[in-house]
Amino acid sequence: MKHFSKTLLAGVAASFLAFGALQAVAATPKDQLVIGTSLAQVLSLDPQQATEAKALEIMSNLYDRLVMTDNSGKLQPHLAERWEEDEKGITFHLREAKFASGNPVTADDVVYSLARLLKLDQAAAANFKRIGYTAENVDTLVKAVDPKTVRIELSDQTTGELLLYRLAMVVASVVDSVEVKKHVTADDFGNGWLRTNSAGSGPFSLNRWTPNEMVILEANGDYVSGAPTMRRVILRHVPESQVQRLMLERGDIDIASALSAADLKVFEGNQKFEVQRVPTGGFYVLAMNAGNQYLASPKVREAIAYGIDYKGIEQTIMGPYGRVRNVPVPENFDYAIPNPDWQFDAAKAKALLAEAGFADGFSLTLKTIAQTPRIDLATAIQASLGQIGIKVEIQQGNGSDIIADHRARNFDLLMPQTGSYMPNVLGSMEQFASNPDNSKEANNAGNFVWRSAWDIPELTQLTAKASLERDPAKRGEMFKQMQEMFVSLKPAVLPLFERFEPIVLNANVEGYLGHPNQVTRLEGVTKTAD
Repeated sequence: MKHFSKTLLAGVAASFLAFGALQAVAATPKDQLVIGTSLAQVLSLDPQQATEAKALEIMSNLYDRLVMTDNSGKLQPHLAERWEEDEKGITFHLREAKFASGNPVTADDVVYSLARLLKLDQAAAANFKRIGYTAENVDTLVKAVDPKTVRIELSDQTTGELLLYRLAMVVASVVDSVEVKKHVTADDFGNGWLRTNSAGSGPFSLNRWTPNEMVILEANGDYVSGAPTMRRVILRHVPESQVQRLMLERGDIDIASALSAADLKVFEGNQKFEVQRVPTGGFYVLAMNAGNQYLASPKVREAIAYGIDYKGIEQTIMGPYGRVRNVPVPENFDYAIPNPDWQFDAAKAKALLAEAGFADGFSLTLKTIAQTPRIDLATAIQASLGQIGIKVEIQQGNGSDIIADHRARNFDLLMPQTGSYMPNVLGSMEQFASNPDNSKEANNAGNFVWRSAWDIPELTQLTAKASLERDPAKRGEMFKQMQEMFVSLKPAVLPLFERFEPIVLNANVEGYLGHPNQVTRLEGVTKTAD
C-alpha cells in the first residue's frame, strides 16, 4: 500500500474511537511508525506559538533549530555547524541545508524566525522576553552577517549559556520565511496557515492534522542528514488507556505514551516490549489563583500543601508518572534542597485554615484536562482536601478550554504540568520563581506564575540575579536561596510530583529514546522484522 486514501484514513480513525469497535488487524507496516497517545493538548503546530508537550514533540520533527540538546542535556550543533561566543554575543555559522519546500536555509530565515517569535508575542515568546529580548529590540540584537552567518547580541539580562539553551527550544525553530510570507493574512505573520501546515527543514513534514484524531508526518527525502527510515509517522489520539494497551498488544500501534499506571504494569518484564521512564525535569503542579479570596492567604495555601496525601497518591495513581517533590527542582539536580515537610496532616491543615479565618472551610473548583494521569490525580486531591474542609468540584475539559482558562486567570485551582529547558536548578525553577509584573494589565499569559496572580518581587529579583551570576559557587548558593524562599512564601504554584514520561515500545522498534524535553527525534527510528 503506497498511499492512504481519505476513505481508509476515516475508516481507521473510526475504528479506534471505542474499545468494542477494535478489530484484528495486521502489524503496522515496517516503514511506518504508529504512536498511540493523547492529542488533547495539541492546539497549534506553529512553532512560535505552541508550547504544549505533545505539540513540541511533533514540531521537533518538522523543524530544526540553531542548536539542540542531547538526552544528557548537553548542547549540540544543529542548523549551526559551529558558533563563537564572546562577551557581547554569539556568532553562528550555518550548515548547508534546505527546507522541505526546496528553499535553502539562510541567515535571513533565522533572523525572521526569532523576530517572528517576539513580534507574534504568544506565550511561546515568554522565555526570550524573560532574558531581555523583545519585539522592539530583536531587529537590533539579531542580524544576518551574510547568507550563512547570524550574529545574536546578548541583552543586558542574559548570559551566553542562557541564550544558547533557549535557542535549543522548539520555540526557536527556524521556519521557511519565503514560504511563510506567502500565507500572511492581516499581519498575522502567517500564523493562520502555520497552525495547520509546516514550513521546516526537519526530517518530516506535516501531511495532515485532524484535532483529537490524528497527526500524519511524511518523511523528508531530501533531509540534510539523509531521509528517515520511516516513510510515515502516524500519531493517533487514543486517550483511553485500556484501549491503547490493547492496541499495543495486538500490534495496531508501535508505541504507547498515555497508559495508566495499572496498564503500564502489564508490560513490565515482557520481552516483547520495552518500557522507558523518561525524566522531564518538570512537575505536575497544583496552580492556585492567588486572586481568589481564599487562596490569596499564604496560610490557606500552606493548609492545602498539608492537605494532600502525596505518598498515597504516588503509590496508587502516579506510579511511573511521578515521585513526590514539592520543590520545583528534581531531587537529583546539583544544589537541590530537601523536600519540605508537606506531608498529609489533616489536623495541622485545619488549624491553618482556622488561623486564616476559614475554620468552616469553603468551596473551590479544580479544572483539569481530561488526560492520564491528571483525571485520577484531580479526584485524589478532591478527596484529600475534603478531609480538611475544602470542598472541591472537578471540571474536566479539553486542552483548548483548560489552557485558555489558565492563561486568562479564569480558575480557582488548575493542574498544569511543566518541563525543564536546561538541566540545572534554573532550567526547572525559573518559571516558578519569576513574575516581573503581576498586574492584570501586563497580560503576561506566557508567564507561569503570572497566570496564578502570585506576586513575588523578591524571588523574581533573586532569580534574575542568579541568572547573571557567572561564578559557579556563588550561583549555587543563590540556587539554594531561591528554593528556600519559594518554600517560605507558601507557593501558589505548588509542585506535587516530579514528572516522568512513561513510554512502552514494541520490541521491534529500534532507535527511539525519549528525550527529557519531549523533543524526541524520529529520523533514526527503525523497525525489525517480528
